[in-house]
Parts: sequence; structure tokens; C-alpha cells
Amino acid sequence: MKRVCFLLKVRADRLDEYRERHAAVWPEMCEALSATGWHNYSLFLREDGLLVGYLETEDFEAARAGMEATDVNARWQAEMAPFFESLDGARPDEAMKPLTEVFHLP
Repeated sequence: MKRVCFLLKVRADRLDEYRERHAAVWPEMCEALSATGWHNYSLFLREDGLLVGYLETEDFEAARAGMEATDVNARWQAEMAPFFESLDGARPDEAMKPLTEVFHLP
């Protein structure tokens, strides 16, 4: 299992609504994530909007491609895009650039 971490930036004026949306993620979205290989997936949000995502998966590109093929992901990404800064025309899931792991204590 590989560990994947990424950063995004939530707009300061949308933090509360972003938290609310993630307190009630659609069940079909959670099911699709699990079915396509996203495990132990967490999001952490700092008060300045820095969002840290973490997940474990066998193959991140395959997991991402699996989600891209789902209708629920297309709907979710369209609703979430306005919450983020600096997407440069990309969907939030396309803007997830994995960080390089430099240390891990097993």
C-alpha cells in the first residue's frame, strides 16, 4: 500500500461551507472512493485554508482514473471547484499533486 499526501488551498470566504459539505459527503461518493481504491482517506483543513489530503492506495493513478470514470465524481468535482484557489482551470481532483515522502516511521 502506498501513502499519498497532497495540498490544496480552500478560499478563505468558503471555509465554513467547505467544512459543512465534508460533514455530509454523499454516501455514493464514499462508496465510489472505496470501490476505486482510496483507503484511509483523510482531509485536514488549517484556518488559513491550507488543505492537506492523505490516502493509502495500491496505485494512485489507477485510483484517480477509477474515480474520473464515475458520474458521482464529476458531479462532486463540479460542486467543489468554486471552493478552491489556484486551480488554473483544473478540477480539484486533477490538481492533487502528490508530495514526495521523505520520512516514514513504520
